[in-house]
Amino acid sequence: MEIITTANAPAAIGPYSQAISINGLVYTSGQIPLVPSSGEMVAGGIKEQTRQVIENLTAVLTAAGSGLSHVVKTTCFLTDMAHFAEFNEVYAEYFTEKPARSCVAVLALPKGSLVEIEAVAVQIRT
Repeated sequence: MEIITTANAPAAIGPYSQAISINGLVYTSGQIPLVPSSGEMVAGGIKEQTRQVIENLTAVLTAAGSGLSHVVKTTCFLTDMAHFAEFNEVYAEYFTEKPARSCVAVLALPKGSLVEIEAVAVQIRT
């Protein structure tokens, strides 16, 4: 088991790792739209937040020797399903391989985020 960390994604805001790799798979923690350099939420609405979340997720996967094209499953959390269409529009720009996905509405997310995404991916670099 390997703990994955990168300065190119926000540091964990609790007692967890950005990701863990084991047996050729990478399991990421949920990413929210924090800007890595400042630790602050990205400005804007659901589209901007979704882009930042996926950029953060990309950074973690890259550090683990993987990438978005190797994601096999995502779990997506939205605080309002009224954002579903706009979220999907941005998500589809990044996840062209169409991994399996669950998307659920939640009451709230850390730091007031509108969206959080976690992923499972195949690790290309072992």
